[in-house]
Amino acid sequence: MTSSSTFGRTLRGLGFLAVLFPLAATAQQQPTGSVAGTLLDQGTGQGLPFTNVVLLRAQDSSFVAGTETLENGTFRLEKLGLGNYLLKTSAIGYQGFRRTVNLTSTAPNVQLGPIRLQSAATQLKGVTVTGERATLENEPGKRVINVEKDLASVGGMATDVLRNVPSVAVDANGAVSLRGSANLTILIDGKPSGGSNGGPGLRLDQIPASRISRIEVITNPSAKYDAQGTAVLNVILKKQTKNGVNGQASVLGGTGDKYNASLSLNRHQGKSNLSASYDRQDEHYRNRTDNRQTSGDVTTRQNGTGRERNDSHSLRLGLDYELTPEQSLSLSVSPTWQHEQDLSFQRLSTERTGQPTATQLGQQELNVDVRVLENVGSYRRTWEAHKGRELTAVGGAVLVDAKVPVTQTLDEGALSGWRQQMDVQARIYFAQLDYTHPLAGNKGKLETGLKVQQQRSNGIADLFALQPDAPGQYVRDPARSLAYDFRETVPAAYANFQRGWNGWNAQAGLRTEYTTTNGAVNGGQGKFQLDYLGLFPTASISRGLGQADSTKGGAQPQQLSFSYARRLNRPNFMQQLAVPLYQDPRFYRLGNPSLRAEFSQNLEVGHQLSLPGGAEITTTLFGRFTSNAIQRLRNVDTVATNLNPAAGLVLVETYRNAGTTANVGLEMTWAQPLTAWWRVQASGSLYRTQFQTNAENTVDRRALAGNVRLNQNFTPTPTLDVQLTGQYNSAILTAQGRRLAYGGIDVALRQRLWQNRAALTLRVSDVLNTQVRRSIVDSPDLTASLYTKPETRVGWLGFTWYVGASKAKAGRIEAAPKGGGGGFGG
Repeated sequence: MTSSSTFGRTLRGLGFLAVLFPLAATAQQQPTGSVAGTLLDQGTGQGLPFTNVVLLRAQDSSFVAGTETLENGTFRLEKLGLGNYLLKTSAIGYQGFRRTVNLTSTAPNVQLGPIRLQSAATQLKGVTVTGERATLENEPGKRVINVEKDLASVGGMATDVLRNVPSVAVDANGAVSLRGSANLTILIDGKPSGGSNGGPGLRLDQIPASRISRIEVITNPSAKYDAQGTAVLNVILKKQTKNGVNGQASVLGGTGDKYNASLSLNRHQGKSNLSASYDRQDEHYRNRTDNRQTSGDVTTRQNGTGRERNDSHSLRLGLDYELTPEQSLSLSVSPTWQHEQDLSFQRLSTERTGQPTATQLGQQELNVDVRVLENVGSYRRTWEAHKGRELTAVGGAVLVDAKVPVTQTLDEGALSGWRQQMDVQARIYFAQLDYTHPLAGNKGKLETGLKVQQQRSNGIADLFALQPDAPGQYVRDPARSLAYDFRETVPAAYANFQRGWNGWNAQAGLRTEYTTTNGAVNGGQGKFQLDYLGLFPTASISRGLGQADSTKGGAQPQQLSFSYARRLNRPNFMQQLAVPLYQDPRFYRLGNPSLRAEFSQNLEVGHQLSLPGGAEITTTLFGRFTSNAIQRLRNVDTVATNLNPAAGLVLVETYRNAGTTANVGLEMTWAQPLTAWWRVQASGSLYRTQFQTNAENTVDRRALAGNVRLNQNFTPTPTLDVQLTGQYNSAILTAQGRRLAYGGIDVALRQRLWQNRAALTLRVSDVLNTQVRRSIVDSPDLTASLYTKPETRVGWLGFTWYVGASKAKAGRIEAAPKGGGGGFGG
């Protein structure tokens, strides 16, 4: 199909999408709103300085504005639209405070006056001990992880933060899954990042935790978000708004030759805000493997040890500039360089009925070099006379260059050694325009937007054979080498309507995306072309229940919500292109050009309950029903097996649209301060997974799965924070077998020093050394057991120094260690 016809289809798709983009209504004149007050200690009457004050939209608890009190306890939030809000305060050692605030055209400026907070401090052997907020906060349809309060993420990446989120799992290669699905969309500060989940682009395991303020997990996104992904992960980076120079520097060391360092500085002056951060990691890990596969009368076994080194440099430069009081501009540049070296030694044995066991010694070396350059620019326009009206534009590019050479050598056999050289160049470009228009009386709003994203990927996969008569010399095999090209363009548009009335809040939206995808191996092999238009409706409704609590500003103790969304999962180019990716002499992966997108229907019912004493209980019923489900399948490559009998079975893993899946389950989270110095948070989920597959050599199956987590935070002294975390994940179904259960315990301590100008952190991950990765395959043609024991028990010691107005706060941690190795080649 010609490029001109493809371009024509794209234009027709954009024309259809533009129908959903009714930008522009005449602005209504509304005055500027503001909220001001003073936080005081109830007992002494003294002002409470540096206390967090946030304003949330009453309809959906979405964040509107936030600030910190001055040294005398005063605060002021300005440039607010008219409407109903919920004001919340968070002061260490004091009970939480909530109050509803209503800004109207006749009273747009609200002066709350003195707000006296009751102390939650108790006396323990003459020492004042204070409580703290939870690391994980639950809101309707969203979970917020406050990274600065999480001692379990010191020195690591965004993936380490997510390990403590209910229903979230992180595999060895940094890919994150939620409720069994790895189909997630990643945003940075609410903007498209051009990144991905375990694939090309800026990955979550390449975003240092020291840069992150919080992560939002949106479990059932509205039409405003990309249809790709069953959930959205929004990474909110740290920002300083105080004048002058502020920042922090930290160093961290771990057992087994692991070192990290980071430096972040921010200068806010007048209309401009400049920020810069640098992160350095150099970590070594060890692992053990023991894999066994049987097909017919042939059984193979691989066991060995490996060493891995992860070496990375990450830089981020940012500029925020206020052009006028109604217009602002933001620019950021983020280069990342990551180097990974893996060296593994294996004993390969093959058993055949009636024959002696054949054994080979093998060695594999992986040397990965990945360079990522992310560039993002955004523009924001508001209207002083029409509060809530907003126009934003975002554009950017992510440039990825990766070189992945893999070398295999065997001590004997027909195939004594080979090397595969993979070079990947990915270019991801995106642009997005969003407009929000409030309804009359601020009773709701209309959101519309357009977006286009294009991904271009080019690469080579050359195979080199070791020359028997020239040790160490490799010659390229043209018959088994190839180059490929991939293009994907997705224009999209959406309209989303929100309305609140009499305690109810409803939202309905429609998103449409037109996908054009094509790729091929040079020479025309494996060529594919896909063009399709998708409609993705979303809806949600929520209501507060119970008698309003006047002591909490009229907040209701219960919140009930329901949401629905249709989503999709597009296969990536590595899943579609017929390029063999060799993992070892007995295993490789091969793309499927006929692979198609999967679609899912997602339902969620949530209930939140606030009890006296500070207890918060969240219950969520969820269902995800996926058609045309993409599954990984393992089979025996009989041709490759016969070429090298000494190596035994050679397995190929490929992808196929294998019928339907259904995940239905229940999640619960309980958080409560048991005392002023002890806070507990427990969470668990139980869900039923069902596979109804049309794949060969598989059968329909169903099973229950679940996980539990217990997080305890202690403040035994005013400057010492302790965190103890335990988790257990049950076995879960895969397309041909199951992944077995695993669990672990982490402990961390932090001592704040010199009036919070510095902090010393000690952490031990996987104290009992129980974290292992085990899975089994059980099909008529193949049975296999796979075992990997990575180095997960690591002791970490870190020191952080704060610059300028920055200070360590109780329960806050600025850096944390990775729990194990990972890398590009997953």
